[in-house]
Amino acid sequence: MFNKKSIALVLIIAVVGFALVGCGQSEKAAEQAPEKNQQQTEKKAQEKVKPKSGGTLVFGRGGDSVKLDPADVTDGESMKVTRQMLDGLVEYKPGETEIEPALAKSWETSEDGLTWTFNLRKGVKFHDGTKFNADAVVFNFKRWMNKDHKYHDGQFVYWGYMFGGFPGVVKSVEAVDEYTVKFTLKEKLAPFLANLAMGPFGISSPTAIKKYGEDYFKHPVGTGPFKFVKWVKGDRIILEANEDYWEGRPYLDKVVFRVIPDNTARFMELQSGSIDMIDGVNPNSVPQIRNADKLKLSLRPSMNVGYLAMNFDKKPFGNVKVRRAINHAINKKEIIKGLYAGLGKPAKNPLPPSLWGYNEDIDPYEYNPEKAKKLLAEAGYPDGFKTTLWAMPNPRPYMPQPKLIAQAMQSDLEAIGVKAEIRSYDWGTYLQKTENGEHDMALLGWTGDNGDPDNFLYVLLDKDNAIKGSAGNIAFYKSDPLHELLIKAQTTMDQEKRAELYKKSQKVIHKDAPWVPVAHSNPPLGLKNKVMNYEPSPVGQEKLNDVWLKQ
Repeated sequence: MFNKKSIALVLIIAVVGFALVGCGQSEKAAEQAPEKNQQQTEKKAQEKVKPKSGGTLVFGRGGDSVKLDPADVTDGESMKVTRQMLDGLVEYKPGETEIEPALAKSWETSEDGLTWTFNLRKGVKFHDGTKFNADAVVFNFKRWMNKDHKYHDGQFVYWGYMFGGFPGVVKSVEAVDEYTVKFTLKEKLAPFLANLAMGPFGISSPTAIKKYGEDYFKHPVGTGPFKFVKWVKGDRIILEANEDYWEGRPYLDKVVFRVIPDNTARFMELQSGSIDMIDGVNPNSVPQIRNADKLKLSLRPSMNVGYLAMNFDKKPFGNVKVRRAINHAINKKEIIKGLYAGLGKPAKNPLPPSLWGYNEDIDPYEYNPEKAKKLLAEAGYPDGFKTTLWAMPNPRPYMPQPKLIAQAMQSDLEAIGVKAEIRSYDWGTYLQKTENGEHDMALLGWTGDNGDPDNFLYVLLDKDNAIKGSAGNIAFYKSDPLHELLIKAQTTMDQEKRAELYKKSQKVIHKDAPWVPVAHSNPPLGLKNKVMNYEPSPVGQEKLNDVWLKQ
């Protein structure tokens, strides 16, 4: 990796070791693929070649961003773009989930884990020319955490997910001096540092927020490698290089994110040369990319889950026997074989096996239609029932062909007497409606943000996040035993003890069956051969400042 940073060595006391989770395991699923070896060979070759500056990278994707204020979204399409414009205090190493300095050049924590002090980078400016300093950091955090803040214009659901509500676990954020910020917590939060590296907590210009108010999401201003130029809704977002970026000017002059909803149409544009890289690759396009002279395939390290959530608030899904029957009815292996190009593995837990704390000892619900029918009869539905099955409109990394996957599930459910009508909406509406709990069953998924099990289990399945209007837990599953385990894990600093708590949590979840966990995928991306030094991140989005184009 051509890394232009000059990073001071940071001495961090042992208590933060829990947060520095490497991604060696997260790449395990991809290591056997030929692309992994090809990427490693390419990387070594590129280290001998001088990168070229200039050019425009056109990235084809399946859906548009919802908003360009990362603190007020939960979708990857938004954060894929905002990651280029806003930096956080800390960030993940390229291709990994290990923490490294960003706008904070170093940090330290108290022995009790309740006080965190960050030393900020000097000489950094926002894209509007205003100064980045401790006051800017304090302004951003107070805006997110305090509902009565003048500029708390939005839901800021990620803050609630990761910090336990508003204001949540953070007691105070103070500017010690111009370039030092101190956080005081009400209680220990084991993934605190890892949470801060997540895309939603990129630092915005306070001046821009005050200028645009509730329309700030249309006019993002950060300190990142690229600056916002233009957003044509449903079509494209244009960014340009930040000439004064603190890491050094990016190689690319511009980045254009184009919206091309149809996977096949997007692939055809890659083949024709009108775009430079795509995600959401159809399974039948994978061998074509592998065999094309001018294209190459890149696999994102697997740290995700695609799932079917059953809404506890809608009949008959409050009945555990019905939920278990649905689990036995879905033929995951055939879905992955036919609709994931084999680039995935069947899921039995909500946590991906690449993360520490994964419970390998859980016995999956096997595909068994007869057992499913028996459970339905025991639940009082011997003839099945009618329901709705919601399908995402766009391909997602964890679910490359959601409408076809929904159709396959519809057929599986029909075989046990469950008649499911498929419904879909545009991406923003789909997210809003599922967060409101309007669905019976809905397909969705999650790409891990920080390499910590808390980011999956607490965000997606804890009762704290089953709040209509901002639900991360769209099953609206509310388990007190699970909640106790997850909160204890958050406040336990020893990683081995945390891992055991997460393994127990997965036993509770498996027994209650709020989801059908479908698959953990290795999402494929197609690139032109001229795209150099692109390193996909397991968290689903990466900065493009070190990517360059071979002439």
